[in-house]
Amino acid sequence: MSTPDLQPGQRLARGVSRHLETLGFSSVLEFVPARGLRVDVIALGPKGEIWVVECKSCRADYMGDSKWQGYLEWCDRYFWAVDADFPQDLLPEETGLILADPYDAEILRLGPESKLAAARRKAITLKVARTASDRLRRVMDQPMAAIVSGAGLSPTR
Repeated sequence: MSTPDLQPGQRLARGVSRHLETLGFSSVLEFVPARGLRVDVIALGPKGEIWVVECKSCRADYMGDSKWQGYLEWCDRYFWAVDADFPQDLLPEETGLILADPYDAEILRLGPESKLAAARRKAITLKVARTASDRLRRVMDQPMAAIVSGAGLSPTR
């Protein structure tokens, strides 16, 4: 299966999400925890833990990211995901590191755990659940819209 329509960072996010699923995590891609922030992957673990993963496809992509420290307050662990050609020595050692491709990933280093406060954990978990639910509904609505328009009906009926 090819992934030609995905950007390099999206291909990494795909592999990361697939790997995290094998660890019991459920992921949402391109998630907005707060206004002005957008994380590449947020994942809810089997014990309620919240991980954020930023996918960097090249040196310029990493060097242009000035917001990443703002993501730390939205997760229990923070990771970078990169491919095999990425210069890993650029990445801060106090963060997690994942080696990824479009099909899978491997956690090379766990970043330090910084437990979220209970109220923030609940708020993020609910926002992740609502975001995932809304996205699924929109995907499910697409075939219904085609059926309705093909029958000459208004989508609001």
